[in-house]
Amino acid sequence: MKPRAACTVALSTLRRRPLLGIAAGVGALAMARQSLPRAAMRALQVTPSLFPASRALNGLFHHRSQSTLSGLFSLSATDPIMASLNPPQAAPKWTHTPEDVLKLTKDAIADSRALEDRVAALKPEECNFESLTLAHGENEFNAIVEPLSFYQNVSPSKELRDASNEAEVLVRDYNVESSMRIDVFRAKQAAVKNIKDSGKQLSQEEQRLVDKMILDGTRAGLALPDAEREKLTQLKKELSQTCLEFSKNFNEENGTVSFTLEELKGVPADVISGYPKRIDGDKEVYDVTFKTPDIFPVFKFAENPETRRIAYERFENRLAINAPIMDKFLDLRRQIAKLLGYPTWADYITEVKMVKSAKGVKEFLTDLEQKLRPVGLKDRETLLALKKREHEEKGLPFDGEFYLWDYRYYDRKFLEESLNLDDQLVKEYFPVSIVVPAILDIYQNLLGVKFVEIKGETWHPEVQQFAVWEKDAKDESGFIGYCYLDLFPRASKYSHAAVWPLLPGYDKEDGSRSYPLTAMVANLAKPTPQKPALMRHDDVVTFFHEMGHVFHGLLSKTKFARFHGTNVAGDFVEAPSQMLENWCFEPKVLEKMSSHYETKKPLDAELIEKIIKSRYVNVGLFYLRQLFFANFDLKVHTDQEPTDYTKLWNEMRENISLVKGRNLGAGQGTFNHIAGGYDAGYYGYTYSLVFAADMYATVFKPDPLDPVRGQRYREKILLPGGSRDEIDSLKDFLGREPNSEAFIKELFGQSAA
Repeated sequence: MKPRAACTVALSTLRRRPLLGIAAGVGALAMARQSLPRAAMRALQVTPSLFPASRALNGLFHHRSQSTLSGLFSLSATDPIMASLNPPQAAPKWTHTPEDVLKLTKDAIADSRALEDRVAALKPEECNFESLTLAHGENEFNAIVEPLSFYQNVSPSKELRDASNEAEVLVRDYNVESSMRIDVFRAKQAAVKNIKDSGKQLSQEEQRLVDKMILDGTRAGLALPDAEREKLTQLKKELSQTCLEFSKNFNEENGTVSFTLEELKGVPADVISGYPKRIDGDKEVYDVTFKTPDIFPVFKFAENPETRRIAYERFENRLAINAPIMDKFLDLRRQIAKLLGYPTWADYITEVKMVKSAKGVKEFLTDLEQKLRPVGLKDRETLLALKKREHEEKGLPFDGEFYLWDYRYYDRKFLEESLNLDDQLVKEYFPVSIVVPAILDIYQNLLGVKFVEIKGETWHPEVQQFAVWEKDAKDESGFIGYCYLDLFPRASKYSHAAVWPLLPGYDKEDGSRSYPLTAMVANLAKPTPQKPALMRHDDVVTFFHEMGHVFHGLLSKTKFARFHGTNVAGDFVEAPSQMLENWCFEPKVLEKMSSHYETKKPLDAELIEKIIKSRYVNVGLFYLRQLFFANFDLKVHTDQEPTDYTKLWNEMRENISLVKGRNLGAGQGTFNHIAGGYDAGYYGYTYSLVFAADMYATVFKPDPLDPVRGQRYREKILLPGGSRDEIDSLKDFLGREPNSEAFIKELFGQSAA
């Protein structure tokens, strides 16, 4: 899941941006996660003390006879009492026209601006916690604009997507304008003074809101002279629009690469059967899209190294159009950081993270790379020997190098040979129609909730909508919120996986509750003429991870929307979901989630043991790739001068990842993370894994499915959201200060710990 950049509500004048992906997910995490074929994105890290990360979903699915999960996971038939309950808050409408989207957005901006005008007009002595009604005004604003901005990721209508994108530009520009209002900030400063002078006692969350509100103004540059503040406003607007352009290209990329059947030798027949065929001159070719379920089997299975090379080079350079856009937004960030008085953009970003500084990030990444490099070199030697043997057996030339397009192919072959683990066989035990309901069932039992399917308006007929209730709900007081699942691939839809917290939960002015809404967008595996929709094990891990973000958004309960759910420090936001990935390597959970699509039998003990052992095979190369992304992100946001970023991208990848490339082009154009909210933050994917490992080993490992432990997790980690420091939530959950012992042991073995 990709956390929002500039995410604030309540008294603050910044507002949330829609999530643009999740987890490295691939989307952006997609990049991280897509890097390896196995065990969900285990972005990780090690540090002298502690530190943690995420992913976005890569699988794809769609069943010919079951285009949605309708009927597969509905509680109405088994729990008529709960099915008869009416939520106290109606679900939002999804019938907007393009004209509606723009009009409603403009009206919301006008109303918000009018509210800020009223606050700015208050006399200093009139300013207090209650009179600054910005919190409630911003909640109403977000409830309107968040869903409208979401259409661009999921709507089948190009007109509606374009209008949604245009609406987001309007909102981003207004956010900049709002954040730079010195008159509103002075009203906030007056309120803080009056609160202090009056001796009024605020609650812990109210005081946190006040503190954050003042910090926001300082970080926004409101202490600058008028001329510099005006320049800063223009730079921020330009930066917002430039990043949006980069992300729009990422979302709308629709390239293909074509191969003959002979060139695709080794790729599973059921995958090839899903590629469109056409005649090109005098030969028949198959068009392979750059979507994960299409292109990744080529990387993993194509026996011809030239096929893999061509596919990889085309895939890597598919968004070269974004290279000059990246140049521009990096330059804008350097200018903004300088105006605000920060040494670098990375120092500006990390100031409000757990790590606190760019120096801290660099130390963390360097420490982890030093630990991983010897492991990665050994992994490369092992895979290179496998490549040499195969090339000799097939009479192929061997130049002694290990290339980027070799990694996934030989990683798979090594797994198959060393563990006798066949990824295609394992996939047969994970039909979508079994796995998705099973995962939801596990979460329900662990966290004490119930999903009830409801039939209402959505943005597409395949989307499933659920009302989520406490497990023993008897009336509307047990209502938690709404969840939408949009799991199937279609044209012009967001092509990876992400969770959008479309509506936060918070207390309204009249004391009643506004309930949250989360939406998961994914692309699970497609069916083939021979088999139903099946999920690879890493797709299962990813789905489990993403559902963790869903529940973080649903089960948080804070007074102010600013602190709800995943509105936590960016280098902690992935830790809860990363912890939950461990369930996918527990024998009894694997057995519960699996059922062979023909025999209906679960995974046997032998296969389960192989899956568990595979988790850390070639772990050195896996995590060095993650460190490449994190180091590139950090370097471009700490360098004082621009450079040739295409050259930097390829050189850093070769030096850190230990694999060579050739004519790979502008791969940085695919790195959507640093345009969509993870700028100077990619390290967080690995940083948060220390916390994830500690939480799991300390609390859940003895009994991962224990509802008592689940309730403890719900109360100590999920419920507070960002209403207290993340380290305090961790200490409350663990019963002590967190440490890296579990992470080191998990990654490097008992002796290292």
